[in-house]
Amino acid sequence: MVDDRYCVGSFEFRSRLFVGTGKYANYPVMEEAIAASESEVVTVAVRRDVLSPEGGAKQDNIIDHLDLSRITVLPNTAGCFNADDAIRSARLSRELLEGLGNPGAKWVKLEVLADKKTLLPEPIGTLAATEKLVELGFEVLVYTNDDPILAKRLKDAGAVSVMPAGAPIGSGLGILNKNNIRLCLEYLKGDDPDYPVIVDAGVGTASDVAVAMELGADGVLLNTGIAGAADPIAMARAMAHAIEAGRLAYRAGRIPARAYATASSPMEGVIAAS
Repeated sequence: MVDDRYCVGSFEFRSRLFVGTGKYANYPVMEEAIAASESEVVTVAVRRDVLSPEGGAKQDNIIDHLDLSRITVLPNTAGCFNADDAIRSARLSRELLEGLGNPGAKWVKLEVLADKKTLLPEPIGTLAATEKLVELGFEVLVYTNDDPILAKRLKDAGAVSVMPAGAPIGSGLGILNKNNIRLCLEYLKGDDPDYPVIVDAGVGTASDVAVAMELGADGVLLNTGIAGAADPIAMARAMAHAIEAGRLAYRAGRIPARAYATASSPMEGVIAAS
């Protein structure tokens, strides 16, 4: 669907699949899976993947294994449990990517997590960090729960994309609450149909991606669903097909769901034989 490009902040893409870089067995598998996914955006946790625990540069880090001529890096604040840490992580990522000349330096995927058990978003810190990062000139894509009221507040705070969770991070449970995702889409896109809403987290397999896209999401971000699969490269291809199929189905317009059967060959108007 080459005519179906879309914008997130100042960026424009064709692929609607965003993929992460964690949990792969090794870098070659990660590289091949990213290529198979056809994704143009790859998330990187700067604190975890680019810098060592002591804060010094690694000899071999994840950035060295990404084709920056084709991929836009989306730095994220994974592992941050308060607004201050998330803001610090975002500023660090901007400095690092500016040094590499990567356009991803201007944006950030914001995560402010509530606790290590659920990895659910902490709403108050998420909103505070969004406001501050927007003030600092970042294009903020913000991970949040599927609360439509909070989603609208985050958009009003200046987020270029709100990313409601389909399910807890890494759970593989799929889209747990379709109705809430629909409400988020309604609240975020009602007066602004081009506003990008990307479902983030919880995807287990290709059908989960298709469901998110059929609901009207503009994209899906996932990591574990590919990296944790028995065959990550094959699963990456499946996810790429699911994004396309779900988007095409949404644009085509599904038939209404009905409680009773409707004959494929209606009998109305048929003249009975004598």
